[in-house]
Parts: sequence; C-alpha cells; structure tokens
Amino acid sequence: MKIHEISPAPNSRVAAKRLGRGIGSGLGKTSGKGHKGQWARSGGGVRIGFEGGQMPLARRLPKTGFDNAWKKVYTTINVGVLEAFEDGAVVTAEILYNAGVISKIEPYGLKVLGDGELTKKLTVKAAKFTKSAIEKIEKIGGKVEVE
Repeated sequence: MKIHEISPAPNSRVAAKRLGRGIGSGLGKTSGKGHKGQWARSGGGVRIGFEGGQMPLARRLPKTGFDNAWKKVYTTINVGVLEAFEDGAVVTAEILYNAGVISKIEPYGLKVLGDGELTKKLTVKAAKFTKSAIEKIEKIGGKVEVE
C-alpha cells in the first residue's frame, strides 16, 4: 500500500449540497431557503437563546448556587463503621471500597470522622482524621496513619 492508493471507506464521505445549480438538482432557485424572510437572507437567523425580543428564559430565571472549583472532596466514614473489621486489621480506602462499605473513593481520599464507638485495635490509613477519631482509635491501642 502506498500513500497515493489510500482512500476513504465506501460511503463514509458525503458530497456537499450544490446549491443554486438549476431546477433538476432539487436545490435550485431559492437553494433550500424557502421564500423571503429572516432565514432566507444573507447572514440571516438569530443567535442561540434569542426569543424574538421576549426576555429569554435564561434571564428570567434567578441565579442560584456556587460550585467551588478548588474544593477538596473526601470520602467520609465514621469510626463506628470500622467495628465491622476484625481485631488487628489494617484498614485503607481500597479495603473499605472492596468490602462495599464505601461506594466511591473521592479524589482527595478518605477522611475518618469520630462518630460511633470502636472496640477493636485497628491500623487505619487515611488522608485525614478528625481529632475525635484519632482519640477513639488510639484510646483502644490502634494506630492512625496519614497517607
């Protein structure tokens, strides 16, 4: 195969409409634009969202909300959820995900909150911990590791 032998797949390229080339083409005379009016004119038509002078929907509705592009999103769990693991286990976001405890690992990782009770010595690896979570894990003899 040579570069001059390469051609597009059959029927993958559609020929452009040849407008104003006589009655037999089906696109002669008005070239598919109908008779007169805004849409028949050169440069005719209206911009997106224009509603004929009526106040557009986008301007009639109130502005609401704010989405911070730089916010840090964590997957959060409470200390009480960790009770499901056996004594001496190492708990990470991946292990929680595989166990079905969390449904998604957010971009900034796992954050452990202090709600609930814990009675087992666990090594918990997460991106962030609250003070009360650290207190509850270490009180029992577990370890907290910030990843």
